[in-house]
Amino acid sequence: MTEAASVEGRKEGVWQPPAGHQQTPLWPRAAPNMEDVKLPPEYSETATNPKRFAGRPVTGVFNVTVPTLTVFPAKQPGNGAAMLVFPGGGFSKLAIDLEGSEVCDWLTSRGTICVLVKYRVPKSNHHYDEGCHCAVTPKHLLALQDAQRAIRLVRSRASELKINPRKIGVIGFSAGGYLVAQTSNIFEPAYQPVDEIDKVSSRPDFAIAMFPGHLCRAGGSLDPGIKVTKMTPPTFLLQAWDDPVDPICNSTVYARALDEAGVPAEVHLFAKGGHAFAMRPLGHPVERWPTLVEDWLKDTGIL
Repeated sequence: MTEAASVEGRKEGVWQPPAGHQQTPLWPRAAPNMEDVKLPPEYSETATNPKRFAGRPVTGVFNVTVPTLTVFPAKQPGNGAAMLVFPGGGFSKLAIDLEGSEVCDWLTSRGTICVLVKYRVPKSNHHYDEGCHCAVTPKHLLALQDAQRAIRLVRSRASELKINPRKIGVIGFSAGGYLVAQTSNIFEPAYQPVDEIDKVSSRPDFAIAMFPGHLCRAGGSLDPGIKVTKMTPPTFLLQAWDDPVDPICNSTVYARALDEAGVPAEVHLFAKGGHAFAMRPLGHPVERWPTLVEDWLKDTGIL
C-alpha cells in the first residue's frame, strides 16, 4: 500500500466488517451511472509499513462497485448523535480500518453511533490520474453520490437506529475529507433520485475534515465546485504542516471560505504529523486530535 510496506495478504471478494456487524447496500438496485464502469471484482489487501501507522497492518479495499454502509451502535449511553465516516484513499482505494472501523471504535466508545460508508472507488471523484499525470474530475461523481445517499439513508432510518435526525454529522480523512466538504455544500442530489429516501435532506448537521485533499486548486484557490454559504454546517478542520500528500492549503483555503460565509469553524494546524495518521500513535501532539474533536462537539452542543 506504500513503497516501504510489505504486503501480507490479498483477500478476494467483498470486504466484510468486524464480527457482529452487517453492511447493507446503499442503493435498492445497482448504484447509478455504472453502465460504463468495468472493474475486476472487489478485493482487500493488508500491508504493514514498519515506519508508518505505528507499525501495525493497514487494510485497503479496492474496486468497490456495490457501495454499503455498516452501523456500529454506541457502546455506552449517548444523546442520539451519529457520525458517518468516509475513509480516505485518494479515490483509488479505501483505508477501511485505519480511517474507518478504528474511527468507529473511538466514536462508539464515546456514546456516538457510527456509520462506516464504503463508497465506490476507483476514479469516483476528483483524483490524480497516473495515465496523464494530471488531476481528473470524472463526469459522474460516484463517491459523492454514495456519500449523499448514505446521509439520506441514515436520516430516513433515524427512528429505527435511535438517532437524533438533527445530530447527524460526517467525518472524513484525506479524500474522505473532500467528501465532507462536498456534502457540506452540495445539497441537490448528484444523481437522479431513485426512491422516497432521496427526498430526505443530505445536509450534515456538523462536519469534520481531517487532512482533507482536493480542495486547494491552482493558485491556492478553492475548488470552484464548493460554494460555501450560511447553510454550510459548523466545521472542524485539522491538518499537519508537514503533510507530504495534501498541503495545509486544503484546510486554510476552505477555512477562509467558511469565515467569509459566517460559518462557525475550528481549525487546527500542527507542525508535525504527516498524512493519514488517523487513530494511530505518532509521538507528536497531533495524535491528541480526538480530544480536540470531542471538546468541539461538546462546545457546539452536539454532545
